[in-house]
Amino acid sequence: MAECVVKVENADVYQRDIQVLKGVTFDLNEGDFVYFVGKTGSGKSSLMRVLYADLPLKSGFVRVAGYEVHKLKNKQIPYLRRSLGIVFQDFQLLFDRSVNDNLLFVMKATGWKDKNKMKLAVEKILEQVDLKTKGHKMPHQLSGGEQQRLAIARALVNNPKVILADEPTGNLDPQTSKGIMDLLMNIKENGTAVVMATHDYDTLSKYPGRILHFSDSSVSEIADLSGVR
Repeated sequence: MAECVVKVENADVYQRDIQVLKGVTFDLNEGDFVYFVGKTGSGKSSLMRVLYADLPLKSGFVRVAGYEVHKLKNKQIPYLRRSLGIVFQDFQLLFDRSVNDNLLFVMKATGWKDKNKMKLAVEKILEQVDLKTKGHKMPHQLSGGEQQRLAIARALVNNPKVILADEPTGNLDPQTSKGIMDLLMNIKENGTAVVMATHDYDTLSKYPGRILHFSDSSVSEIADLSGVR
């Protein structure tokens, strides 16, 4: 039986003192692929920020990768984030160091010590994201698609239970987006749950998954996109 890796019950999400979402409830199991869809400002990114404890939860229950997020103290948040992989639309890479060193930086920051294990892990992860020959390059020497692959590689460093991807194809051309989606689907097949916020509805028809629709401060699971475009 698949493990429940995200559980949200009656969560109220606020940006400062403004309520963005009310009564959000859903579960996410290992190997699930879930899309967050809805208009800009409907709360997709805000809910993602709650899931990785960047936005406090005022009421409700949220458990992610075994951590009850609503109860976490600040010093516990890094442990939650080691169980997650977070992928941003703008990549957020370290442009002053190589591809290899981008991954090594994350490893050191999350407690890796053994240099041999780190080296082997970097090689394995870069092969997984098809960047095996790019480890010595600087991020600015990579294409946009390769930079996003590096961002995904960084998210995979700690073998996360959940990947949170906020518009990961938003700045990419269709062919490059296809490569990123193929990669995310492969990650899903390996048992990692993937949450992806997107406005690219064409992607949903090509890469089916569960759909959570954000509208009027609420979130509901829908069978397809008819009526929400």
